[in-house]
Amino acid sequence: MEKPKKVIGKTQALAKLESYCAYQERSQQEARDKLYEYGLYPNEVEETISELIQNNFLNEERFAMAYAQGKFRMKHWGRIKIKQGLKLKRVSDKLITKALNSIDGDDYLKSLQSILTKKAALITEKHPQKRNYKLMSYALGKGYERDVVWDVIGQLE
Repeated sequence: MEKPKKVIGKTQALAKLESYCAYQERSQQEARDKLYEYGLYPNEVEETISELIQNNFLNEERFAMAYAQGKFRMKHWGRIKIKQGLKLKRVSDKLITKALNSIDGDDYLKSLQSILTKKAALITEKHPQKRNYKLMSYALGKGYERDVVWDVIGQLE
């Protein structure tokens, strides 16, 4: 059963969206979805979005950077998973590339080494190939690139 839309006016929706965006960086798509939830018409939604951009409540580049840095630092996601997440938020390819390039390469490798070291301590598998397969699967699930993971697993041995 679909929940009923809360129909509110454009000015009230703008006020709600300003606090929604001020609380945390949001993508334009998240803001757009929220405005449609409020029952606004498409032209009102686009007007409100452009007003939020003009008043600097919405900034797609700032969102992409914050998203990439946050997911990398807090959840230790790799570039592939971060890219997928940004694509789901309908961020442009140009901004996705810029956000991924903002992740420091040395920090990226240190993060991967750290998660693989922790995971290796938890794996009880004795056979080296099976053990490496489990480590590889774990790192790929976190969104790291296959060749980078393979290099780091080689260094751990």
